[in-house]
Amino acid sequence: MLRKGPSEKPRPAAHPLAFTVLVVPFGATFGFVSVALAFLATQRGLTVQQGAELIAAGMFPNVVKLLWAPVADTTLTRKRWYLLACVLSAAGMFAMAAVPLGPSTLRLMEAVIFITSVASTFLGFAVEAMMAHLTPPADRGRVSGWFQAGNLGGNGIGGGMGLWLLTNLPAGWLAGLILAGLTLACAAALPLLPEVPAEARPTSIAGTVRNVALDFWRAMSSRDGVLSAVLCFVPVGTGAASGVLAQAEVAAHWHAGVHAVELVQGFLTGVISMVGCVVGGYGCKRLGSRTAYVVYGAAMAGVTATMAVLPASPLVYVAGGLTYSFITGFCFAAFSAFVLDAIGAGNAATKYNGFASISNAPIWYMGLLLAAVETRLGGRGMLFAESAFGLLGILVFSATAAAWRRPVPAAAAVGLH
Repeated sequence: MLRKGPSEKPRPAAHPLAFTVLVVPFGATFGFVSVALAFLATQRGLTVQQGAELIAAGMFPNVVKLLWAPVADTTLTRKRWYLLACVLSAAGMFAMAAVPLGPSTLRLMEAVIFITSVASTFLGFAVEAMMAHLTPPADRGRVSGWFQAGNLGGNGIGGGMGLWLLTNLPAGWLAGLILAGLTLACAAALPLLPEVPAEARPTSIAGTVRNVALDFWRAMSSRDGVLSAVLCFVPVGTGAASGVLAQAEVAAHWHAGVHAVELVQGFLTGVISMVGCVVGGYGCKRLGSRTAYVVYGAAMAGVTATMAVLPASPLVYVAGGLTYSFITGFCFAAFSAFVLDAIGAGNAATKYNGFASISNAPIWYMGLLLAAVETRLGGRGMLFAESAFGLLGILVFSATAAAWRRPVPAAAAVGLH
């Protein structure tokens, strides 16, 4: 998730609900993978580790998307990029549902997931850039909450609805057709926002890359930028345990079946996490965005530890999973808020997604790590590991912030030519 823009002066504010709707497909494409396909993986002959690999295939483009974010900043308008990416994401949703999941199609499915995820990053670029340009500084926490409500709400829609459709319709392509239609329908919110044009750029490709890189370096080299980058990389507030909890074999430890997973990791989690995003966004205004993220991350570690020590029952799975999703909403809202605070408006897609790429790294590696821990130590061990790594990440960030109290001089400003 990144942004790039032509000036630091924001345009007139737009209602944050528009960002909620527009970013739903970004969350839904990954939710379909991390919930629907993850749950069906072990039922279709795949291992828990292979189920985690499907999720990793969808996550990896979001770890390295900084590499192509400047393309979205310097070409086309943000609305045109959105429409193009929305069509490609819809096609990807159809393909992921239509391809039968099993050992023989694992590599094909991973390829489809990867390509769909790349397309959805451009959709995210467009929404994030419009949000960065159209949001006044005083509203960043509130708007971040609404934005992440669409992201996590879409995750629940793509996961819960996708799983229900795949398990209740006679053919996967029918499920894919419905999901593709819903993806395209989100573009109806575009007229609610003014257009944000591409960044001004030099005539040479080398000059464009140079200016984007320098602008990103200026954001990263400040004290706020460095502390934000550290907070992005440590395994705090990742929400990665949800992808492991969604798998049928893991859910069975709590005697939870497909309907419990549909609700906890899909429909209900979408609603709960959306509420968490909005509430967490308002909390950022009172606590400060980075402080809020640390507090929310500590709360998440407490939830997973509590869930691990309670008796393994469907009630604990449902209550613990929903509470985890609620706190995940808090964390995602705080993430967007502290990144918006660090980047300003210029070259927003690139700068936002520079931080997002760093932030997606712990979601990616924690997903694989937690799946490996679950394989060896079971569901309880996985949850304890999530808590331990979260607290370790908070200690690393706190030590970095305490050791570096003086601001770091920003790089000298360089103009366009």
